[in-house]
Amino acid sequence: MEVTVSDVPVHYAEHGSGTPVLALHGAGVDHREIAGALEPIFSNVPGFRRLYPDLPGMGRTPAPETITGNDDVLDLLLGLIDSVIGDEPFLVIGHSYGGYLARAIANLRPDQAVGLALICPVGAHTHDVPTHEVLVSSDDLTGDLDPDLEATYRSYFVVQTAETLRRFQEHVAPADSLADESGLMRIFSHWELRDRPEASKAYPHPVMVLAGRQDATAGYTGPGALIEHYPRATFGVLDRAGHALMHEQPGLVQALVAEWLTRVREHSTT
Repeated sequence: MEVTVSDVPVHYAEHGSGTPVLALHGAGVDHREIAGALEPIFSNVPGFRRLYPDLPGMGRTPAPETITGNDDVLDLLLGLIDSVIGDEPFLVIGHSYGGYLARAIANLRPDQAVGLALICPVGAHTHDVPTHEVLVSSDDLTGDLDPDLEATYRSYFVVQTAETLRRFQEHVAPADSLADESGLMRIFSHWELRDRPEASKAYPHPVMVLAGRQDATAGYTGPGALIEHYPRATFGVLDRAGHALMHEQPGLVQALVAEWLTRVREHSTT
């Protein structure tokens, strides 16, 4: 599906009906990665309308010259919310870069965004990250990846098995050729948001923050520090998980997301 926001055609996938859930993917991929991780969860939890946009410069959403930094990306997402969600209460989920944007949306729309879930979230600054370490590696991995994609897989996953390779090939690799590298460089050169997401009063709704113990991109100390701003937060650090936590620990992610959805529904009825 597609909607035009500030003259930018924003592509998004939509599934289900009910309370809107805006799910934001990370950098260098498109909506298929986070959708591939979340859709098996929502297939068992009815009553949610899932919206998966391609962020500017990724997938099928362009990054025109008018988008010069993350503040412009955030404005585009707020326009998308106004266009496809309206004034309904909604939930927002973000992985990695998408988590940075999700936090900003929750900060700016605290009365409308009634639940926030962050998976391996990055922030304005990243520090204290561990060195990339492969914990599980199958000797018989086979695939049709070119050398660049294989290098991406090897540097992204700390659990390298036939199953995580399948997930990478299905949900991550197809977006590689669609990334607008120059557009992303322009956006990321103005990375820090004008309004720091946690600069205002504490966010009152249920939150979930998941970090990978072996995440060499976002680490776990930075995500852990966020929970001081979120008094209704569950914070989990998962072993045997790096930045690809969604693919490496899908069972735990499913259980924790489902529990968060239950807390959001409970909180919304009180």
